[in-house]
Amino acid sequence: MPEHSLDNTDFTILDELQKDGKISNAKLASQLAMSESPCWRRLKKLEDEGFIEGYHAKLNRRKVGYGVLSFVTMTCALHDEKTKAEFEALVKQSENIQSCHNTAGNTDFVMQVVARDLDDYSHFVDSVLRKLPGVVSVQSNLSLRELKSSTRLPIK
Repeated sequence: MPEHSLDNTDFTILDELQKDGKISNAKLASQLAMSESPCWRRLKKLEDEGFIEGYHAKLNRRKVGYGVLSFVTMTCALHDEKTKAEFEALVKQSENIQSCHNTAGNTDFVMQVVARDLDDYSHFVDSVLRKLPGVVSVQSNLSLRELKSSTRLPIK
């Protein structure tokens, strides 16, 4: 639940930042037909309250050398607190794992993993994924073609 109710101006700010995270406060204020100080205060409040978690550049994974994208499902046999903590720490440390979700259904986790090539991916599966504590099953679904990739949320 949001910490405070958002109005249309807040939603517009969030939407504009999703389109262009590098937009200047002056340009954002101009698009909102408001002065810069109130615009900056609203933006700061959205950051402080956690609606905006950060800013980043979206890189083309292929151009920086990551030709393999895989969606990995994992099943674990152990669910005790110690194993869970070890598993989470190792997942957070791995730069190849872009996202990891604890899921309901037939598997315990779904991960998005990148690798330079199939040999690199195979090494990653053997040296990292299969050695995670409590894991009994690892299934890889390699992406053949990416149709859409977005972190953008539908606003309003």
